Amino acid sequence: MTDRPYDSKPDTMAHIYRVASLLQDVIDDLHARLTVHDDSKLMEPERPVFDRVTPKLKALTYGSDEYKASLAEMGEALTHHYAANRHHPEHFDAGISGMNLVDLIEMLCDWKAATERHADGSIGKSLEINKDRFGIPYDLMTILRNTVRDWGWHE
Repeated sequence: MTDRPYDSKPDTMAHIYRVASLLQDVIDDLHARLTVHDDSKLMEPERPVFDRVTPKLKALTYGSDEYKASLAEMGEALTHHYAANRHHPEHFDAGISGMNLVDLIEMLCDWKAATERHADGSIGKSLEINKDRFGIPYDLMTILRNTVRDWGWHE
């Protein structure tokens, strides 16, 4: 046994480096996603449908009956889009509960960007609509709202 007192610095530094390495894994996942986000919209069968419907969607209020009708009009292209892109709750049999944290981050960024395409878009309103649409639990809604607030995304 040694008389020297325990020095926590080496263990703390090892912990700091390990957390940094794990955070880098998250950053790498996010980076990979940002390079391919919605690429499926650029090819068959999605592009022709998005070319036709997107201008209509921009003029509509998110969540309105007219908006929902336009989504229904997209049919197989939208089904293909959801299947090809895991940042959509529709990608998973379990919906939003099937997603991981990086899926949720990409989803929230996607929702924010989508609100910016509408004249009356609002991330706050979008969250409220999607809470019911996807059955988002209270705690997760609170986290999403906190993230919107902390990232300065409020209107």
